[in-house]
Amino acid sequence: MTEVEWWRLKAHELNELARKNAVAILPIGSTEQHGPHLPTQVDALLAGEVARRAAVRSAARTPAVVAPTVWSGLAEHHMSLGGTLSLDLGTFHALLRCLVRSILRAGFRRILLLNGHGGNIAALTAIVNDFAIEFDAPIATGSYWLLAADAFKEILERQTTVRHACEAETSMLLALAPQLVDMAKTKDVVGPTGKEIRDVTGTDATIRYRSFKARTAHGVIGDPRLASSAKGELLLDAASAAVSKMIELDEFWTIPA
Repeated sequence: MTEVEWWRLKAHELNELARKNAVAILPIGSTEQHGPHLPTQVDALLAGEVARRAAVRSAARTPAVVAPTVWSGLAEHHMSLGGTLSLDLGTFHALLRCLVRSILRAGFRRILLLNGHGGNIAALTAIVNDFAIEFDAPIATGSYWLLAADAFKEILERQTTVRHACEAETSMLLALAPQLVDMAKTKDVVGPTGKEIRDVTGTDATIRYRSFKARTAHGVIGDPRLASSAKGELLLDAASAAVSKMIELDEFWTIPA
């Protein structure tokens, strides 16, 4: 199998991938509470695995390399439930700027910041716009579950997309690292347990900061009881297929800015 992970490759092998105009994928996750049944590394673990599978899938058509996962993101809203490590916005921006600059200096020109945490989305949208201008390079971002939205909707039974420590994330962890999942703890952790903003306003068009503890007493939004490793494998396959499709789309990378 083609080796695609940056930190498993030698410098001369990375130099050769850069000469081939490989796409560099930087997975970005978070370290945060995921209810009583999942580990805190869920978002980082899944972002890295989807990136790795996508790069392997694309290797014959479009070479790609996966940088080490950024394991901390913007997770202030999870701090109220413990077990969470979070960056502030300025540090997040500065960290990603250093990593993107390093990837560019290594010779790669096409960079995908592959997101695995909902709390990073707004910041990443602004950040890639800044970086594209500053570095004059095609730098993109995308969240793996949104790229695979249509497929996820068909696979999941009681929700249409990834929520938090839910049917989707629990299934993918069962497929990837079952030893880290305690399904016995899922019996009474269906959420949210408090009102959502949409319940109050009737729309998702407004945003107001709320801690996760205010939304769900146990840290789960969704229903993890329906999770299975078979379902998780389907989700991971769908996500990697969607990401690899984007990697291979030449026009996406060459369309004028």
